[in-house]
This record gives sequence, structure tokens and C-alpha cells, in this order.
Amino acid sequence: MKKQGCTSVFLILVCFLLLSIEAQTCKPNGKIRAKKPRSGRCTIEDDPDCCKEGKLYTTYKCSPPVSNLTKATLTLNSFEAGGDGTAPSKCDNQYHSDDKPVVALSTGWFNKKKRCLKYINIHGNGKSVKAKVVDECDSTMGCDAGHDYYPPCHNNIVVASQAVWKDLGVPLSHWGEMDIYWSDTD
Repeated sequence: MKKQGCTSVFLILVCFLLLSIEAQTCKPNGKIRAKKPRSGRCTIEDDPDCCKEGKLYTTYKCSPPVSNLTKATLTLNSFEAGGDGTAPSKCDNQYHSDDKPVVALSTGWFNKKKRCLKYINIHGNGKSVKAKVVDECDSTMGCDAGHDYYPPCHNNIVVASQAVWKDLGVPLSHWGEMDIYWSDTD
């Protein structure tokens, strides 16, 4: 009887853990088809990162769960007026100097502005840097005029200013994309 009771408790715990893991997964929520860019806008011939007309791109409303060391891909962007972005940052409707450590997070991590103007710790290249969240990297839409004909962000992206890359000590020739870990600050 005692053995049967332990087995039942063990099975219940295993089921609970499996359900918890399943609840934490982030699956695509749809696809969008790239539109033809207006003349003079982002084109695949000029920039390989632009959307390819007619291609389907995956969208996400979620991001992987956040932990003390959340794995992500760090990318580079200018947050200055006239830089890579098409509009001021979503958190404060301002542009930000590339000399300041600022970031944009994928839609799920941005969490409906709940991380706006808060700091995160970024760990990469053997160093750490504290950066302010000022924008969202939209994982739900893209490939249209409002997104300058760039694809939706993947669900695991931290887009960083030049200052973040410099503070991590990444050589300029390696700027662009890098595996990192990040966490919320205390």
C-alpha cells in the first residue's frame, strides 16, 4: 500500500511538471505574407535582411520564459533619429543616442510595455552590461510600410545600441548578431 501511494504521488508530480513545461513553451501564432515594398524602400537586392515579396514569415505573440539567465540573440540597431528605426521608441516616444546602452525586446519579453524604461543585465563575450529597455522589436507584424519592409522579429531577440556592443567588448568586425543571456535587474 505504501509503495502504491508513493507511485501515485510520483505520477502526479511528473504530470504536473510536464504540464508546467508545456505551458511555458512559446509557439508561433501565425504567418504573414511579405508585401511589395514601395519604390525606394527596403528591397532584397539592396539589403538581404528585407522581406522577400510573397514569402511567408512566422509571427509570435510570446517569447521564451524569462529566468535568471534567459538565452537570446543580440542584434544591432540605431535608436537615433534617422537611424535604423522608423519611429521614436515605444516606451517614451523619444530617440536615444547610440552612445547610451539601450535595447528593444521581442514582443513577449516587452510584455505590453511592462519592462519599459527598466533595466536588464546582458551577459555576453565574458562581460556584462546594464541596459535600459526603450522599445519593442515587433514579433507580431512586419514586411509592410510601418515596419520598413523588414520581417517580424524572432521571439528571442534583444536589439541593442552600439554602446551595448562596445561595453561587452565585442570587436567592431563581429557586431551584428551574437548569442547572449539576459535577466531583469533587481
